[in-house]
Amino acid sequence: MWLTSLLPVLLHFTPSFAADSKPLPPCTIFSPSTNAYYDLNPITVLKLKDHKKAHKDDRTESWHARGYGMGTNFTLNFCGPVIETIEEAVGIKESQLRNISAFYEWKGKTYSIGQTPTELVFRGRELSLVYKNGSPCDSPLTSEPSTTHDRRKLNDDDDEKDDDDEDKKKKDKDKKKDDDKDDDDDDRKPHKSKSSKDDDDVRRKSTLISLACDQNLAPRKAHVSFIGASPDQCTYFFRAKSLAACGGVKEPPTGLGAGGVFGVILIIFLAVYLLGGIAYQRTVMHQRGWRQLPNYGVWASIGSLVRDIFIILTSSCSRLVPRRQGYNQLSGGGRGRGSRADDENRLIDQLDEEWDD
Repeated sequence: MWLTSLLPVLLHFTPSFAADSKPLPPCTIFSPSTNAYYDLNPITVLKLKDHKKAHKDDRTESWHARGYGMGTNFTLNFCGPVIETIEEAVGIKESQLRNISAFYEWKGKTYSIGQTPTELVFRGRELSLVYKNGSPCDSPLTSEPSTTHDRRKLNDDDDEKDDDDEDKKKKDKDKKKDDDKDDDDDDRKPHKSKSSKDDDDVRRKSTLISLACDQNLAPRKAHVSFIGASPDQCTYFFRAKSLAACGGVKEPPTGLGAGGVFGVILIIFLAVYLLGGIAYQRTVMHQRGWRQLPNYGVWASIGSLVRDIFIILTSSCSRLVPRRQGYNQLSGGGRGRGSRADDENRLIDQLDEEWDD
């Protein structure tokens, strides 16, 4: 009885073991507060293959956001690179162009504002997506001041710079003496290459996308809005609404279909039948050898049953096979019919004699 009681427990925990051993797919996350499951793959725009035709629900371009007050629009994708072809981007190597997830165009140049991430982040209860390693931050959108107040501010800054230049010249003379003393020590220390050092020091553009739930949108639809940018135009903020950001319950990947579950149940049943029967036959009936098997008489008669079935099938099939009839059979058949008639006549005569007596 205790073996049969373990059946529901085994079926309940077997899928959970398989689910715990596998990591989460890309662009998915569990909420740390509500334990809800979030999956943004439905709103990830994938590039269509050349031989595949676009359906009405397939997107042929990435998501767009209008940059109010910035003088340009933004193009981005969720958890994947944009499907547009980018031949060149400011400050981005050619090998990294295919990983750009958000960009904008300004004065004929393309600026990346983030590379492809695969992990979502929860900040409190807010689901967000962060893109990093874009173009250098010294490439702003606007290179000229937009108001007269900004122009005056630049003039004042120029005057202050002139005064600071004289002070810097004096300080440079004092520092030059100290630098000469440290030259010998610096030569002994290993130095990094200039290119790698510059890459580490350069601040690059990044993107922060805050995702919100909108149950009025279709499952594969999203609405992206530009919120703003940092004063140095190094970080850009967006808000995206989608049904994929509402969260739900993740179905555990069991890896077993209906046939697999039936097979597990059948194996457990056979194990309980075999072990329980052997224990009963050995302890209660004091059987040994093959007779310890449960229902030994039934299993032993299966061989003779199969043999009888085989004989019946072969004999019935042999009747259907046509036989070759020769001259002997034909002539013999004629004599058979004549002798039968003589036997009948002799029997009739015999009966007549008995009636006469």
